Amino acid sequence: MKTIDVEHVEVRMKQGEPVELPKTVDVFIEEGVQAAYRVSWPDLPEMSEAGTYELEGEIETENFPEPFIEQRADPYILKAEDGFYYFTGSYPKFDRIVLRRAKTLEGLREAEEHTVWEARESGILSEHIWAPELHHIDGNWYIHFAAGDKDDVWAIRPYVLECTGDPFSDEWTEKGAINTDFQSFSLDATTFEHQNRRYLVWAQKTENDTISNLYIAEMKNPWEIKGEQVLLAKPEHPWETDGFDVNEGPAFLHRHGKVFLTFSASATDDRYAMGLLYADEDADLLDPASWTKLPEPVLTSSENTGLYGPGHNSFTVTEEGIDLLVYHARSYKEIEGNPLYDPNRHARIQRFFWKDGMPYFGEPGYRLNDSSKVKATIIIE
Repeated sequence: MKTIDVEHVEVRMKQGEPVELPKTVDVFIEEGVQAAYRVSWPDLPEMSEAGTYELEGEIETENFPEPFIEQRADPYILKAEDGFYYFTGSYPKFDRIVLRRAKTLEGLREAEEHTVWEARESGILSEHIWAPELHHIDGNWYIHFAAGDKDDVWAIRPYVLECTGDPFSDEWTEKGAINTDFQSFSLDATTFEHQNRRYLVWAQKTENDTISNLYIAEMKNPWEIKGEQVLLAKPEHPWETDGFDVNEGPAFLHRHGKVFLTFSASATDDRYAMGLLYADEDADLLDPASWTKLPEPVLTSSENTGLYGPGHNSFTVTEEGIDLLVYHARSYKEIEGNPLYDPNRHARIQRFFWKDGMPYFGEPGYRLNDSSKVKATIIIE
């Protein structure tokens, strides 16, 4: 992504007044994107006399380490009310759920990782422990995840764990499988609250020729659905049916008068891509007609950056509240065997932007040109 232009700063003041330069400026990026970035200003020169002074600052870009955390597919970051960032994701052996936490995003990279739950030896909850998400709801902690059965490893269902104390030191109890209408392949459940109602969105296989559709339902509590379970989206475009017909990995976002659901589509190799659904914030979210699916993907593999198969994302914010995309991707295209078992879908973070009230994600692994300078003209009268 290229920087097209940077806002020019002009400050006028009277002699003797302190010089106050803005902490952020607008940066104009390709594709018509405009975003505020922090500025690092040098020490001010002596400016006691009337006149015009020129100053040059530097844009501070949010370029996170690449990758952010290795071998953690389906990454999920929660900025919780207790002041910590929490991180989880699919463990490469698919046999446990791990958490780490830190006071800063950067601190998550080196934070100690705790195993908070391990798969059973047999039966349900014993295989394919996938895509855990951590939620703090009504004072308790919940982990939504998917799991299979050693006797039928693809009998994958959504499950919930609960912790009523400290999520790192206290016990997690199994609340059981979520009561979906369908007894079939189901995974990637996410939950969110909107206008005092809690919802669940998940991926479900209900037809022989479809790997997974997206469904939505209202929740009675963090582990039980109530009422109708509604088909929200199904694979229909070529980028959703490349290799497999897939809609999965939903993630919720509420901004600018709209609600958004990103999701992932197609096979889990370099064809994996992110799509987007959106609805008005006051719409009936249980009415499929309220939602619009963009006809094109919003994030795809990039030869420019060398990242492939971006998807299964979550959202978080920086300490200052800047929106961030959390997702996984590989740094190579060629994979031996089933890509599901290739461990190198690393967790990655990058800032995303807003354009005409819609999220704009750019390319996976982009680096904004950080050599851009900010010019300031200070006029002392």
